Amino acid sequence: MIDFAGRTAFVTGGANGVGLGIVRNLLEAGAKVAIADIRAESIDKALERLDNREVMGVQLDVTSRDGFKAAADRVEAEFGPVSLLFNNAGINLFQTIEDSSYDDWDWVLGVNLFGVINGVQTFAPRLKARALSGEVQGGRICNTASMASFIAGGAPGIYNTAKFAVRGLSYSLRHSMYQYGVGVSVVHPGLVKSHIYASDEVRPDALKGAMKPVDPAAVERLSGIHEFGMEPDVIGARILEGVRENRANIFTHPDHEDELRELFDETLADYRDYPQDPGYEQRIAFEKMRRDGFAETRRKASEIE
Repeated sequence: MIDFAGRTAFVTGGANGVGLGIVRNLLEAGAKVAIADIRAESIDKALERLDNREVMGVQLDVTSRDGFKAAADRVEAEFGPVSLLFNNAGINLFQTIEDSSYDDWDWVLGVNLFGVINGVQTFAPRLKARALSGEVQGGRICNTASMASFIAGGAPGIYNTAKFAVRGLSYSLRHSMYQYGVGVSVVHPGLVKSHIYASDEVRPDALKGAMKPVDPAAVERLSGIHEFGMEPDVIGARILEGVRENRANIFTHPDHEDELRELFDETLADYRDYPQDPGYEQRIAFEKMRRDGFAETRRKASEIE
């Protein structure tokens, strides 16, 4: 089980909500923490509340690849190699796919999917290189998805798309990075006491051209719903517990277990017993070999310390 003390952590979306909950729990565990967030004023407020010399802030738009590299270089120059990465930044747009524009797609995927991709592409090669050289032993990558990576209603359509993709990315990365002693987890929070319902506040001007007008009444309703969300510090503690244990999936909310079981049962019910087609035996032999190899990979990925 990994020890966070003395390690350097990089947390995107770290100045608010779940990100700040992760930050506080990491500091309590003795890690050095970089808070990366797009809101400079939120970083300043967070740093004022965190009376700890082992924390720093970096303003970062996670959609910027160059920005990610610059932030990573700055943090590692001050705190040393990052071996704990939390790709947590996210926004939401509460509308259906058919009512969405290309600007909506570019904004939501840019933050929720490419923000994770940019974090992985910035830090995973560094983690690999340092593991191979013996400079740093192991580490963790933790990507924040959502229960929306399993449960897809009509809205929020683009958000669902991004979070399903983050889940697939995380599974694949887990099954390659274990070779370097790096565990990968994906987090599936439910309702959080946060301000994600007000994401339009940080929408870039360049992607506002085709956006729908903000509905103040809808924002007010969502604000009331989110007041009943789980406290970020509770979620942060549960995330760190899952990362320590190197769980593939971290479910912070017990709220959805029965629903998830129903969805899996519905999925399996869509299978049909078709008659064997030409090439079936050869195909099944290949699939057995692939399946056995994949089972071994999953075992090895789950056993790293």
